[in-house]
Order: sequence, then structure tokens, then C-alpha cells
Amino acid sequence: MTEFNDASGTDGALRRSLGINRRRFLSTCTAATGAAIAAPVFGASPAFAQPASQQGHGHGHEHDHGHGHGHGQALVPPSKRGIILYTVRDATGRDPLSTTLPSGFRDVFKELARYGYKQVEFAGYGQHANAPGGSNLETVEGAKLLRSWLDDYGLRAQGNHGFIPGSWPLSQSDLDTFKRHLEIANILGMDHMGTGGDPTGSAYRADWDVAADKWNALGKIAHREGIKLYTHNHDAAYGFLLDGGPLDDQGRPTRSSGIRKLEYFLKVTDPKTVWLEMDVYWAHVAQYKFHTYTALDGSVRENVFDPAAVVRRYNKRYPLFHAKDGIINTASGDGYDMVPFGTGVIDYRTFFSRVGETNYRNPMVEQDTAPSSTDLAQSLKQAKISYQGMAALRK
Repeated sequence: MTEFNDASGTDGALRRSLGINRRRFLSTCTAATGAAIAAPVFGASPAFAQPASQQGHGHGHEHDHGHGHGHGQALVPPSKRGIILYTVRDATGRDPLSTTLPSGFRDVFKELARYGYKQVEFAGYGQHANAPGGSNLETVEGAKLLRSWLDDYGLRAQGNHGFIPGSWPLSQSDLDTFKRHLEIANILGMDHMGTGGDPTGSAYRADWDVAADKWNALGKIAHREGIKLYTHNHDAAYGFLLDGGPLDDQGRPTRSSGIRKLEYFLKVTDPKTVWLEMDVYWAHVAQYKFHTYTALDGSVRENVFDPAAVVRRYNKRYPLFHAKDGIINTASGDGYDMVPFGTGVIDYRTFFSRVGETNYRNPMVEQDTAPSSTDLAQSLKQAKISYQGMAALRK
């Protein structure tokens, strides 16, 4: 089997418009490195500590075709500018009868399209019961309704943080649920389906081997339906694997060969069936937190994580990013606090330049902290600011 390309061109557009998978489509047709990006906390050049709004130029507009007015080419093409709906989860979950603010999926799609977004990533299919379509759209009929609204506002669904079975081996119930989610993904026209969690929370190689077996099996099932299965990372997954040295009293290794957990996962999963979504913010948190390890001989060694280098090394394994920004806060434990994209210090101009493949990658704005109980419009306002920050990034 060969890796699926992005669904583009006439065949891809027709398949998406029909809401069917590639296999079904084909069966019914007769004829588809620069300088290391160290975070400021490791003494990087002060240039890396500039807000992204100062690193690039220009502002995003719906008529932007990827080129500024004398300011260079857009690092994120307009068609690839996306947002995960978790960022505006308060808006999709809001009672439309209680406010004039955008509420529920349909209104939120309309608003995000107005800002200029062209892609969305779902974080489940639930909304307020009073919104059009009702509370639960995690059905075939619900997916058809969501698809009609996406099409109305020129948006493309590009992924979902949804159901990945927790058990292994798979139960029949889990397998049925997983296949239903694949059917929903195909109706929505997604090329990717995944989860918001790491493959495992363990530090031990044996547990990552089990996780790899599960993801390889699920990835094959998804691949048959034309979907790329992906796992989303947080900082812990880029910590160091415990895979050797003296054993503890439970027989588990206590030292590391120096390989990071998720890099090991990349080595033991099938590149044709398992993909990843790097949360660039959490990768920088990992850079801050996990820069030393106890080697097999007991010595303490330093190895500063370089997120862009990993993406370049495993090039096409990373079709999706979470584009999340932060400001430095070394008192927080993570090294950063989240802020709207383009207003922080993470050097996305350098990151996107280094990883390349602009027509393959799908960066999704995410800000976990965007919703506010005191400013009910905040998450959408910050989604607009984030769009402008992404559109401002220029080569």
C-alpha cells in the first residue's frame, strides 16, 4: 500500500462533495534545515522572543491568495488556515435562546468563515440542545447536517479528536464504534481522524509497544476507509523513554537510551497507516521540561528537544499541527502560558519555514484558555486575533 496524498484536484473535490471515501469513490468510477528553534528559556537569541506579529508582516483577509503586498509569500496558505473547535467550545455549546452571540455549530461556522478560516478540526460532535440539529450530531444524519453547514460557509473538516478504543485487544463494541466514527469522518470529508490524547501515558517501552500494536491495527482499518489515523501529543510524550538500566522493585527499567517516547512510537508504527498531530506549544513545553536524562551508565546527559527537527526527520508523518502560542512563565512549571496565536514568543515563522511542505501540513489554531465566564465573546474574538496572526506569517 502507498501513502494517501491529500485529496486534491477533480477526483478529490468530487469525492468530498459526495461525502464518500476513496475506496467507494474509486470503485464507482472508471478512471487522484535551518537554525535550531530553541525556546527563549534555553537562552535562545532574543529575536526568537519577539511576538509573531513582529516577525511577519501584513494581516489576513479573505481575499488573501498567499502573497502579501511586497511582504513575501504566506507561510500558511489561506486554504490551510484552520482552527480546532475546542478553542470556541463555549460558543458551540451555548444556548442560542439566551444570547445574540453566535451559538451552536452552524452559527460558529459562519463566524469563523467570516474571519477567513478555511478548515476546522472537531473536538467531538456535541452542542447545545437548542441549537439547530439538537445536542448530539454524532450520527450519520448529524454528520450530513454538519457537512451541509461546512459546505455553506466554504469550510473543510480536516480531523476530529474523537473515539480511539482504550482496550486492547479490541472488543466488538469498540470496533463497531470506531467504524461508525470512520463513516462520520467520510461523510464530513475528512482526510484525518484522531484523538486528543497520547498513545499511552506510560514511560516504559513495553507499554509503548502495546500502544503501537493497537495503533497499527486501528490504522489499517482507517486506511481501508481512506482515512489517516493520527494521535495528538502533549508534552509528556516527548519525554525520555525508560528502556534500560537497573530494574526497580517491580521489574521496570529506570534509565534511558536517550530516545524520546513519541520518537520510539514513530519507529515502531507503520508510516503508511499511523500519523501524528504535533501540538507545537506542548512540544516547546517538552523542550523546557525534558532536556536531561539518566543514561544507561548512570550519567546525566543533556539533549534539548528540537520540535522542527523531528517533523523534518519524519516528514510526511506530521500532516497536522496545533498552532498554539505562549508567553514565557518559568513559574508555571510548563515554562509558558497560552495566548492567542501571533501574540506570544514561539517562533512560528522559523518553525513553519523549517518544516516546509506548506501544501501538505494543516495547522489548526488552538487556545485552550480562550473561553471566559466573564467575557462570553472572548473565545471568538481571540479566534479572530489568531487568524490574523497566522495570516501575518511570511517568508
